[in-house]
Amino acid sequence: MKRLMIAALLCGAANLGFAQKVTTVTTTTTINGKDTIVSTTTDTKVKPRLVFKAMRDSLRHNRKSSGFNFGLTFARFDLGLTTLIDNGSFTLSPKNDFLSYRSWKSSNVGFDLLQFGYRFTPNFKVYLSGGFDWMLLRLRKDITIQRNAPVLTYVNDTIHFSKNRFSSTYLRVPLSFEFRTNEYSNGKRFRFIVGPEAGILLGARVKQISDERGKQKLDDDYHFAKVRYGAFTRIGYGSAGLFAKYYFNDMFENSPAQEGLKNFAVGLTFGF
Repeated sequence: MKRLMIAALLCGAANLGFAQKVTTVTTTTTINGKDTIVSTTTDTKVKPRLVFKAMRDSLRHNRKSSGFNFGLTFARFDLGLTTLIDNGSFTLSPKNDFLSYRSWKSSNVGFDLLQFGYRFTPNFKVYLSGGFDWMLLRLRKDITIQRNAPVLTYVNDTIHFSKNRFSSTYLRVPLSFEFRTNEYSNGKRFRFIVGPEAGILLGARVKQISDERGKQKLDDDYHFAKVRYGAFTRIGYGSAGLFAKYYFNDMFENSPAQEGLKNFAVGLTFGF
């Protein structure tokens, strides 16, 4: 009997090792007034891929639904077009016409490098991030915007610039509220993100290229707002999607002629 028990234990261990399902049926039969116990054992092997699937599903089920996260990242890479809105109009007024730009060559680029957030559920999280954002206007006219001027000022040039770009660089600090679906069978999900964004001016530049002067870069703050604030939204599937950003305050400060001139951007975003 002892040997039978040891043998049964060894067989059971072997069965577990090979991911088997063991079913034992015990019946009692009475013959000539004596009870006889008969046991029938059925082994059903489970395919390894089913075992792995069960393990994977278990891990997904037990995945933390909430928690803090903090660290370096490279995410939410925005690449889009920038647009000026002059007191509610997409057409520049005469006093701002010197900023006339080539729409398809004027861009907005940005990305996040640092993130701190909290995931409340698998479908909702909030995070504060930090990164950089560039606004790049390709000016149509042959002008040079002046440095160290009391207001935003320009002069007309007698030469032609093959490139005349007016740009600003901001440290961006968005606060994101992210809503997302559960993962689909392909591991992807839909995301919808919305929130406010603040920006701190790091610098501005006029970059010109001409035959007469070659390539030149002129740095100044050019009266860009030292601090800007606005709102953004992102919607995407997997790791790519669309973004839109609008800034509530004026693009320029201490320059009365540019009062009411604001910035709007829309485009593609990658790396949620």
